[in-house]
Amino acid sequence: MATPLAPKKEIFGWAMFDFANSAYTTVIVTVVYSIIFPKLIVGDGPEYRQGNLYWSIALSLSYALVVLTAPVLGAVMDHAGHRKRWLAGSWLLTVVATASLYFGTPEHVYLAMMLLIISNFGFAVGESFTASFLPELGPTDMLGKISGAAWGLGYFGGLVSTAAVLAIIGDQTVENFERVRLIGPITAAFFFVGALPTFLLMKERAVPKPLPAGETWLTVGFSQLRGTLRALQSHRDLMIFFGSFFFAMAGLSIVISFAFIYGDQVIKWKSSTQQMMFVITQITAAGGALAFGYLQSRLGDLQTYGITLMVWVATVLLIGFAVPISAAMGMDAEQFFLIVGCFAGACLGSTQSAARTVVAVMSPPDRVGEFFGLWGLFGKLAAIVGLLSLGFLQTALGLENAILVCAGFFLAAFAVLQLVKPRPASAS
Repeated sequence: MATPLAPKKEIFGWAMFDFANSAYTTVIVTVVYSIIFPKLIVGDGPEYRQGNLYWSIALSLSYALVVLTAPVLGAVMDHAGHRKRWLAGSWLLTVVATASLYFGTPEHVYLAMMLLIISNFGFAVGESFTASFLPELGPTDMLGKISGAAWGLGYFGGLVSTAAVLAIIGDQTVENFERVRLIGPITAAFFFVGALPTFLLMKERAVPKPLPAGETWLTVGFSQLRGTLRALQSHRDLMIFFGSFFFAMAGLSIVISFAFIYGDQVIKWKSSTQQMMFVITQITAAGGALAFGYLQSRLGDLQTYGITLMVWVATVLLIGFAVPISAAMGMDAEQFFLIVGCFAGACLGSTQSAARTVVAVMSPPDRVGEFFGLWGLFGKLAAIVGLLSLGFLQTALGLENAILVCAGFFLAAFAVLQLVKPRPASAS
């Protein structure tokens, strides 16, 4: 029996978590703090290779924590019930740790790294918790639109929160560091307030299941993980899709975490260009999420996902050769980078939204929590591989050359996707 469409207010409440948590990923991981950390907190200019490496290591360690706890979290989602409470726990952990980034200073680099690890861990596990609600919000042929609309709203949240941060902190310089360090508290406040509608409007449908006698969350979690991996073997196409998703997320983790670092260190943009790139990527990301969400209902989730991968391959190549290409065209490198940013923005949410919908549709109803646990597991393992690959490559080759590894990841994702049996759009 098809899942009925949830009330609009509940769908809105679920989407508001994307709106709220986008403040964290946009301000901290992508646009502002990613530049501040190597440039002002570590401060090993002019190439900032150590700062970039510390950045990739901190994010990778946070994702490693997610991987280590994923079996337990999967058990929680399927057995404990009360998913809203667990989502609230991840939300509050992120809020507190993000606000505490205020205390990460050039004199306390490792404290800044520790707070980044904790806050990003909370954010990442929250993504898995909120994604597990998606299959309950409507029939399968509507999930692409619902997910795409939420991603679009999320990028609007990123736009509002980052605009507020940039307006308040002013110049991103050592002399202005007392205002710059307000990045954490401002972002935390936005995430806290913005997510309140989620907990007020979203229904809790999960029914707690008792733990087997003599079992704990740990033993049940790892036993369930083994069972999930065995069960995944009988879902050939989903198993192969996770392989594609792994490579795609390895590439996306680099884009999300290093795109604005690249603009600052390689393109050497002005602050006005940084702000313009932020606006362009947020607008095109919101539009892209909505447009590709509509496209999913026409072409199918897998086909739409594949299109975004090939756009990414072309985009990364243009980014990697932005300086010589713009010079050959007689164009300013900053202007060329802004144009390329439009393509990156259009696919930024679309790839993830399409992937999330594929997992929701392909997962058996009684194992949704488990398979979304794997979704988070593969995504975070991929982020570790992607970020560490880029982090260590850029110490030897420089960021301009190392960024090209991204194109290889997206190309590998597309190649693996060809092994998945396409589904008709009506089954999306």
